[in-house]
Amino acid sequence: MKDELMIDSFPELIARPSIKIERYTAADAFMEAFEEAGVNFIFSNLGSDHPTIIESLAKAEVLDLPMPEIILCPHESVALSAAQGYTQVTGKPQAVFVHLDVGTQNLGGAVHNVFRARIPVLIFAGDTPYTVEGELQGSRNTPINFLQDIFDQRSIVRPYVKWEYELRTGQNVKQLLYRALQIAQSDPKGPVYLMGAREVLEEEISPADIPYNGWSPIEPTALSNTDVKQLAEDLVNANNPIIITSYLGRNHEAVAELIKLSDKLGIPVLEVNRSYVNFPSDHPLHLGFVPDAFVKDADLILVLDCDVPWIPSKISPADNSKIYYVDIDPLKEKIPVWYTPSEKFLRVDSLVALQQINAQISEADIDKNKKDERYGRIHQIHKSQRLEWKQKETLTDKVITPEWLTACLNEVIDEDTIVLNETITNDLAVFQHLPRSKPGTLFTSGATSLGWHGGAAIGAKLAKPDKTVVALTGDGTYLFSVPASVHWIAQKYNTPFLTIIYDNQGWNATKQNVLRLHPNGVANQINRFWVNFDSPSDLAGIAAAAGGAYARTVKEPDELKEALLEGLNAVSEGRCAVIDVRIKPISQK
Repeated sequence: MKDELMIDSFPELIARPSIKIERYTAADAFMEAFEEAGVNFIFSNLGSDHPTIIESLAKAEVLDLPMPEIILCPHESVALSAAQGYTQVTGKPQAVFVHLDVGTQNLGGAVHNVFRARIPVLIFAGDTPYTVEGELQGSRNTPINFLQDIFDQRSIVRPYVKWEYELRTGQNVKQLLYRALQIAQSDPKGPVYLMGAREVLEEEISPADIPYNGWSPIEPTALSNTDVKQLAEDLVNANNPIIITSYLGRNHEAVAELIKLSDKLGIPVLEVNRSYVNFPSDHPLHLGFVPDAFVKDADLILVLDCDVPWIPSKISPADNSKIYYVDIDPLKEKIPVWYTPSEKFLRVDSLVALQQINAQISEADIDKNKKDERYGRIHQIHKSQRLEWKQKETLTDKVITPEWLTACLNEVIDEDTIVLNETITNDLAVFQHLPRSKPGTLFTSGATSLGWHGGAAIGAKLAKPDKTVVALTGDGTYLFSVPASVHWIAQKYNTPFLTIIYDNQGWNATKQNVLRLHPNGVANQINRFWVNFDSPSDLAGIAAAAGGAYARTVKEPDELKEALLEGLNAVSEGRCAVIDVRIKPISQK
């Protein structure tokens, strides 16, 4: 047996002669495969389906075998958000282990987030034992083994994963794991779900040397020569072109190529539903985050890595505008109703496409006068925008505004600080008043389920332990993040970060949606929306109780900067901090 050979080769076991390792199981091969595939962390909430996994981890510890680090997570949605945050920062997929059907359900909206944001992550759940009378090792032995037996556990996540399957034999567990990671990392990237029963994991097998390097993701796609020439020609000839992007910055190299294209032709860039730093906020051709004023006047729109470049019910491009949709997923095949009529839909990696376009344009005859005139005109709009934004960074009636809060934060952090933004209705204030220009220094969930920021901050700190991590959230979203679980994990695994709560004492997103549909309705007339928190909790105190965080609630403007500095100081000393900043309530009822 493999384990017996290993025991003979490890002298440290002499100190523990009573330890016996008799079997090499499918679980041993499975866990080896994670290490061989380069997975650094397994964010887990282990249960009755994982005894053989736990036994395998114990054997690896005794034998001093390398294994991914297990991060215990008292709530599954935090585990998946942490895996997402780590992958957003590094690009490397991680794993999440959950308990059967109930653990899978407890992933909640975090599965939506990794799916819509195209985050490669492997989710593994146990399956209920399929033998009842002790026929096989791992057979049912508690009442919950019966109660957790459902007809189609994989259906819980089927609409939200790229691929799902179950382990049926121990003979090919490594191949299945490698295939799962290969699919997860191939564009369009996304989560995969694998499950296996205890009997399979307990199966005794022979060790197999199956190298991971034969399972690389598919190579990035490129534009055809015809498409490159046509797109470059139209960009050069356009009079009023714009570029719209949301998540191009997931690949840092693509940002430099976008800057190169923008500078070369004097084309402005808009970041719509920004998920990453896609284009430097301080660049003269950055036109902000709201497309409405520019889409209708553009004669060419290049959409790069963006799901919703504009809202058709609010704004539409001109009839004669040429639209090119360049995206690894240009048809949004997993969104049932979606359409943006375009000249062409080009399924291509944006970095590769930009490199091709820039190479083609380098040989083009560019009208310098037209380019310089446009550059100057856009720069003036850029400066006017920033001046208008700056004027909002003032106090009125000694009420802390989102704009002023964000401007104060901007004064106390540096350009290398990693900022996670989940303020939702205050997103625009954050983007406008906290300019970020370095790729990899700003992230959002990239989707719509709330509560991502807490777990994501843990993942980001694990990925970049030398960086300061700041998570921005609303009060409702803070509660969605399961803060007690978040701060327990952060304290246990030494991942300190600063949380700032934009506390408007209610659900502003719900109120705003009512006003969009019924601006003159009765709810607005009587100011009654059923969204306010009548008695705000000690939100910061939750983190203090669960994880020893520095906790402070700020109601007065003159306390704010000092509180932010105190919070950052606590983080630098290895302690989480939560600053609950009370801004103007959204409603009195």
